Amino acid sequence: MTERVLIHATAVAIDGHAILLRGPPGSGKSDLALRLIDAGAGLVADDQSELHRKGDTIIVRAPATIAGLIEVRGVGIIRLAPVPEAPVALIVDLVPAEEIERLPARRSETILGLPLPLIVLAPFETSAAAKLRLALRVFTAPGLPAMVSE
Repeated sequence: MTERVLIHATAVAIDGHAILLRGPPGSGKSDLALRLIDAGAGLVADDQSELHRKGDTIIVRAPATIAGLIEVRGVGIIRLAPVPEAPVALIVDLVPAEEIERLPARRSETILGLPLPLIVLAPFETSAAAKLRLALRVFTAPGLPAMVSE
């Protein structure tokens, strides 16, 4: 049987690649996900994400009980057409803006035996969604944009 883990994270898919948004309650996971969805991303899972390994890929999906649901603070629980599952391409830890390093070292985290790129982002900055889309392209597409190594 394939090993599965349930993590506290919201997952969205952009161009077939999933992004895991992690942080404590109230950290902005659903808020940032909503802005990304409004700009064309798809909801995979809100608040709880189920991960399993398939070959050299980590796949994310929503637990069946919450598939297609997202909490929109001040509005309520909203049902959307979900993305059933997607390969994880990026982990994003959400933190307050004052905790962000200006030029951070490259980071990764190993989940189910596979390393995944990790960035830290302040979710309530106006540019947060644009930064996230740019980072995803850096880690998934050949050519430019590319991260400059020191």
